[in-house]
Amino acid sequence: MDRDYFSIESILAENQKISCDFKVDIPEMGHLGGGNERDIKAPCRIPLPVWLADWAEFTIPTPFGPRVRNALKAEARSVRLSSLVGAGGMWYGYGKMIMDMKSAYSTRPLKHVSPQTFRNRLMEVVDQAQHFATLGSLGAGGSSGDTAQSFREGLDATERELFSLAQESAKRTKRWYEESDRGRR
Repeated sequence: MDRDYFSIESILAENQKISCDFKVDIPEMGHLGGGNERDIKAPCRIPLPVWLADWAEFTIPTPFGPRVRNALKAEARSVRLSSLVGAGGMWYGYGKMIMDMKSAYSTRPLKHVSPQTFRNRLMEVVDQAQHFATLGSLGAGGSSGDTAQSFREGLDATERELFSLAQESAKRTKRWYEESDRGRR
């Protein structure tokens, strides 16, 4: 994901908060901490949106910490990425921004986890999209619709978009096959 000024995905990812450590006093910026202080007094830790964190020291956020990385390495498909980063579920975009802001050394563990997670989850996303597209076209709504919705809710926003594209593609393919089959009879 690009850091595009007009991109809704980019705006949502940049709005995630990071705990930043201030090692020097910052005059006239106490309002950032949400309190009544006039200045930020060092040392202190204040959660800031990603777009402000470029100028502060911060640690790798929890959604990319060792526990999440270990869970993703063990079974990437079982992790609900959307619940890790809040509204919008922009786990991949948020991770890319963290990697862009931090040094290569400190984000080395993230460098491989994000693309590997995407690769490990992609086939499941496409398979489930095709499965639920077929069920929907057979008129089997009900619990299968709830299951599809539950599956989608655990996906990152990028994965949800791919799910929708794969589902629509499966429906169109089925429709084309049925229409071309009628002409042969």
